[in-house]
Amino acid sequence: MKTLSLEGRMTLVVAGSAIVGAMVFAGVSIWPFPQLVAWMREAPAKPGKLPDVVPVEFFDGGTALLICLLVLVPLSVWVAHALVEPIRRLIRALESAVASYRDGDFSMSIGTTRRDELGDLIRMHNALGQTLRDQRQHLAQRELLLDTVVQNTPVALVLTDSADNITYANIAARHLFNEGRSLAGLDFTKVLASMPESLREAAASGEDALFSVEMEGSEETFHLSQRGFRLQGRPHRLQLYRRMTRELSRQEVHTWKRVIRVISHELNNSLAPISSLSHSGAELARRGDLARLPGVFASIGDRAKHLHTFISGYASFAKLPNPQARAVPWGPFLDALGLHASFRLASAPPEHPGWFDTTQVEQVLINLIKNAHEAGGESNEVTVAVHAVGRETLIEVSDRGPGMSETVLAQALLPFYSTKRSGTGLGLALAREISEAHGGRIALANREGGGLRVTLVLPAGTP
Repeated sequence: MKTLSLEGRMTLVVAGSAIVGAMVFAGVSIWPFPQLVAWMREAPAKPGKLPDVVPVEFFDGGTALLICLLVLVPLSVWVAHALVEPIRRLIRALESAVASYRDGDFSMSIGTTRRDELGDLIRMHNALGQTLRDQRQHLAQRELLLDTVVQNTPVALVLTDSADNITYANIAARHLFNEGRSLAGLDFTKVLASMPESLREAAASGEDALFSVEMEGSEETFHLSQRGFRLQGRPHRLQLYRRMTRELSRQEVHTWKRVIRVISHELNNSLAPISSLSHSGAELARRGDLARLPGVFASIGDRAKHLHTFISGYASFAKLPNPQARAVPWGPFLDALGLHASFRLASAPPEHPGWFDTTQVEQVLINLIKNAHEAGGESNEVTVAVHAVGRETLIEVSDRGPGMSETVLAQALLPFYSTKRSGTGLGLALAREISEAHGGRIALANREGGGLRVTLVLPAGTP
């Protein structure tokens, strides 16, 4: 036990109190207080002489106890105040420090010279305050760095709470949705009311999507990524709007270069044998060996036919005719589509007929349904749904495959892009080309629970 510890000090105080109480009681009941009282009583009778012995019955125990209480209680109060007052001041300082920590102010520290447990507690408190100050400074620097990065990223970031109020938005989001003005505290639903319909539909879907909008006289393609999470125990949703127009343009240039290389390679593979066979045929004709000429011409014809077949596949995309739109009843159209592709109708089609080129849209849907079956999900989960929304008709082809990653979503609409190992293909670019030729658009979105949904948006009714 330390001498200067609280336990040691309390032991000394209790022991001292016992000794002082015993001395006071002895002084009051035995000596010298009884002698003094007796002398004061006998002083008039025997002046100048103190009594030698005081009888016990002269000063009873109750009176002595009362006198001890009158002497010891004030002394105890004074000693208790002297002992407790430093601890009380220390507790008030600790309360003030804890209140400062609760308010986020970690700059307060407490000075002390005590060598007991309370002194150790104060020193530990000061060390805790220094640790919290250091951590707060590091967090502030990290938050400043993170905020700088988020604010200056070209991706528009919008964070909304459960009531769809905007709690955070970076500079790109302010320019995209509110002409550079602050978005904090605004209702995101009201903000989206002034945006193009395709953007509103993508935001309302709650899923990742790739869509195009008309902005400032040009078409902009965006990739939307949405994630829900809990922040401070409350549900929030983070939406990231990434402009893909420039990236798509670069990818289109890269794709066209790739197509040119493929066509050039195939032309060389076909023209080189044709040139060689033509030279051989001319040499045989010069020698008069006419019997071998039909075989040479047949080989030349085979190579020319192969080259024609190869080129016609690419030419069909470039020579896509303008759509001949007309009123198309949905019932007979979907029945005819079912003869070419297997699917399940997710909902009853609209009664109002559609307005599109039957051959082109049918070809697009056949390709989309075929891709849905090849995605790897259950065959009975491949569905087609037709919805009339305002002045637009939405044709949705859905599956329960693995969906698409963000990288594939960003490139899926590029010409000749394909995820198949068989090589270059038209992919979804044909669907994009046909939908845009009809004055519509195409959107891709991963489904909640797995799978992909491709939405073909066409104008409803006659133009």
